[in-house]
Amino acid sequence: MEKELIFEARKLTKHFGPTVALNEVDFKVYRGQITGLIGENGSGKSTITSIAAGMQPATSGEMFYRGKPHKPATMIEGQKAGIGMIVQEQGTISGISIAQNIFLGQENRFRRAGVISKKKMNAEAKKALEDIGVKGIDPSLPIDVLNMQERKLVEIAKVVYGKPEMIVVDETTTALSQTGREIIYGIMKKMKDENKAVVFISHDLEELMETCDTLTVLRDGSLIATLPKDEMQEDAIKRHMVGREMKGDYYRSDYGTEVSKEVVLTVDNVTSGTGMLMNFSMKVHKGEILGIGGLSHCGMHELGRVLFGEEKLLEGSVTYLPTGDKITSARNALLLGFGYVSKDRDREALVLTGSIKDNILSAGLDKLKKGPFLPPADAKSYVQKQVVDLSVKCASVEQDVQYLSGGNKQKVVFGKWVGRDCDVLILDCPTRGVDIGVKAAMYQLIYKMKQQGKTIVMISEELPELIGMCDRLLILRDGELSGEFMRDADLNENMIIDVMI
Repeated sequence: MEKELIFEARKLTKHFGPTVALNEVDFKVYRGQITGLIGENGSGKSTITSIAAGMQPATSGEMFYRGKPHKPATMIEGQKAGIGMIVQEQGTISGISIAQNIFLGQENRFRRAGVISKKKMNAEAKKALEDIGVKGIDPSLPIDVLNMQERKLVEIAKVVYGKPEMIVVDETTTALSQTGREIIYGIMKKMKDENKAVVFISHDLEELMETCDTLTVLRDGSLIATLPKDEMQEDAIKRHMVGREMKGDYYRSDYGTEVSKEVVLTVDNVTSGTGMLMNFSMKVHKGEILGIGGLSHCGMHELGRVLFGEEKLLEGSVTYLPTGDKITSARNALLLGFGYVSKDRDREALVLTGSIKDNILSAGLDKLKKGPFLPPADAKSYVQKQVVDLSVKCASVEQDVQYLSGGNKQKVVFGKWVGRDCDVLILDCPTRGVDIGVKAAMYQLIYKMKQQGKTIVMISEELPELIGMCDRLLILRDGELSGEFMRDADLNENMIIDVMI
């Protein structure tokens, strides 16, 4: 039986100044299906779904939802129509409570005699969180006490609470641990079983091929192909995405390579201010790619902050052995030749209202300045090299970072630190939201830095990435070391998962 059409875009077009983000795209979504969307960064995936959800208007074209013309002016209008969107970036608002975030714009439902009952709002917010499987979060607390994943789960609860007929999941799984991902997968399956619709955007091919019923490929703002499940072949999807053959391994192919015995960084009996790391110790060698992995709340992201001096220590120390200096602050780490790619790029790694040029330059000013002056030609070539090497899609380097796609923002963060030529580079989920072509380029850059004798700490929730790139892999559980693995062609995910759980 043919599925019922719930959403349709006809010749949908979107311009951002001279940039054509969407070029007359026709796109259909059916009830009872999970429709995948994939494409390189800047291909138009988030643009088309954000227009459908009411985040921004189209330049031209038509949309129809449940058989009627659809032109929401805001996300609230989109939600009222029945379309919910879990955005790629941070979708919560700082400075207010968790409950207020969940019911933003719906406060009147708790108003009695002109007064909003916070008690009733908090109780309903707790129910909304528990309905998606999240327990242990007090909705009366300020949203700012939560980490990035917890804030994303609050956002998911908010969207699901509205009981949408169609939900857009935009790169959300890249911000979640496996536990959070299982929550999302469960929600999508439930929507499908209830004859509702899901649009799922991801760069993870395996995830899309396993989860989706159909997969639509976008490239440079145009629709290239829509594939049913039985036609989802990895090489064919990659070819559609990039317009050329993409075969082979993205990761390192070398095994048995000796790592220098010289230790450059030591972590001695560290207990972090958040309590996520407990008496934790490790050593990192010169020219080593050290992987750090684990489940949610294992302490791996806090470790990255500790190494860069961003996290307060209750006990212990981090020492850079070539100079004997203790890492006590981010400024101190920066001057010692450290770089840090944060997982939470919008809050910690970028100035969203700043230009691409200014963001990339921000980490390298001290190296480029000649006295009090910054030679314009040097600054231009410095920035342009990163933009070209990482294929940052932009109108110009003067463009504000906030207008870039999530993947292109990530390229700017990466380029900012690679350009500085750091001796120690701490990478926390460096390829989050980045397409397959750029992932390959990033991996090649990371390997090149290793060959130059740079020290890299790679923190990731993607086990294939850790297995494929690292010389040594440490697994954390509850803030403590639970397993260590050396690079080996026979190392697999199941061996690692045994010590993760």
